[in-house]
Order: sequence, then structure tokens, then C-alpha cells
Amino acid sequence: MPAQPRSDVSVSRPADEVPDARLLTEAVTRLRRALRASIRTDYPWETLPMAQVELLQVLGEHSPARVSDLAARQRLAPSTVSGLIGQMITAGLVARDVDPADRRASVVTLTAAGREQLTAWTTAHERRMDAALAGLDDTARAAIANALPALFRLAENLGEPGEGAPGR
Repeated sequence: MPAQPRSDVSVSRPADEVPDARLLTEAVTRLRRALRASIRTDYPWETLPMAQVELLQVLGEHSPARVSDLAARQRLAPSTVSGLIGQMITAGLVARDVDPADRRASVVTLTAAGREQLTAWTTAHERRMDAALAGLDDTARAAIANALPALFRLAENLGEPGEGAPGR
């Protein structure tokens, strides 16, 4: 049974009020879970584990990349990323090549099939998100649009690698 919207959560809060960390965490968790579930229901061809999808997304922006760089960006152990990359090589989504800057090291790049899979995944998710946003009123859509810059800054403050995290 789908989770019911919380009736005690106000959509509009005073601008100077600090958001409740627990409610924000709950909202992010529910959004991720709902998106993941809906994409697999609406698009049954989507079988990639989220960890592989996230690596494809990083490689879509930062390719070629060393396994150690991918691990740092994803906050995963290099051995975990190496195992995921091995699975993705077998699936034909990525290729491992010699790093031209250091022939002792290797880099990972998206293959044409990997880029195609990433494009299909992104398109399906954007279509699903567009449909969900269309079901909201103008005020709610505007609130989400206005919150996006702050949400990106919040992610930076939480310590995304290379994004000016506190204590780095």
C-alpha cells in the first residue's frame, strides 16, 4: 500500500524557518523509493542495479575516469566499484582502457551501448518525473523549482566529493 502524504507537513513555511531534518530525510527517501519503484513498474526493461546506473551517470559526465576517482565520487570502496565495473564490462556498458596520462593505470569509459542505456534511463526518468510534476498545482511546482538551488547546495554541504564539503 503506498504511503499516505503526511497531513502535518506544511507545503509553505516561513523563509527564515529551518527545515526539519527528519522530514527532509523522509521526503528524499520517499522520492527515491517512489521513482525507483515507478520506473521498474512502468519500464520493466530497466533491470540495472542503482549502483550501476549511478556509475553510468558519473561516467556520462566524467569519462574517461579511473576506478579510484569513481569510487571517491560515489563514496564507495574501490573494490566495490571495480566489481561493478567488471559486471558492466561483461554487459558491454563500459570499457576499460589504458590511461594515456599514466600507462600503468587504467580508465573506464562508456561504450556506445552504455551511453544508449544511460540516455534511455534518463529519458524514462524524466518522462516519469514530468508526469508526476504535471499532477501538482502551479504553487507546488513553483515551490519545487525554487527549492532546487538550495537542495543542490545542501548536497554540497553534506560532502559530495569535490564540492567544497565542510572539513575538506
